[in-house]
Amino acid sequence: MVINFTAGMGGDIVFGSAEKPFPLNEAGTDMVGATERLEHVRNLLPEICTIDCGTMNFGHGDYVMTNTSSVLQEMARQVQALGVRPEIECFDTGHLQLAIWLKNQGLIDDPVMVQLCMGIPWGAPDDMHTFLAMTSSVPKDWTFSAFSISRNQLPFVAMAILAGGNIRVGLEDNIYLKKGVLATNGDLVKKAVQTAEGMGCTILGPDQVRKNLKLEKRWG
Repeated sequence: MVINFTAGMGGDIVFGSAEKPFPLNEAGTDMVGATERLEHVRNLLPEICTIDCGTMNFGHGDYVMTNTSSVLQEMARQVQALGVRPEIECFDTGHLQLAIWLKNQGLIDDPVMVQLCMGIPWGAPDDMHTFLAMTSSVPKDWTFSAFSISRNQLPFVAMAILAGGNIRVGLEDNIYLKKGVLATNGDLVKKAVQTAEGMGCTILGPDQVRKNLKLEKRWG
């Protein structure tokens, strides 16, 4: 198992209402600075940590996932200094351009790993045309994975493979194995492996993944 933590917490703003956005809804807003958002990464030093590369409406109501360009610069700079590999999550086409911008500033080391997050309201929809627009914009020397949520998670295993990428499944994005049947992470991984192997793919073990992505194993 390769250890991955998210660095996205601490970036949530919930406005008061449509007519009175201020004061903010303090019960839902947890916005803090870049250094505090990375405190758990600094303390635990995982092999990989996720940086959500963009700002977008999230869910329904007045909740905004907030990642300004200056915050992203600082988080990328600190993650780089810690020697942790960032997994850049892109929820829309502009987020991918932000990732390319960070790389061009020297704030992301090779090999670059990006996750294309499809089907999340109000980001990139998980139709084929949008997905191809995303994958065609990924630099050729980057490693990318892709996923969708809910009932489209398992079908997107095949989509990601056909696009030349890697796959992601898990309970974070989908809790059902099929209609009416709750899944476990193990169930979802098993189904994904069956699809991948049925398409002629080889499943890499953690040692090979660490070698390919130049990860430093710190735990276990």
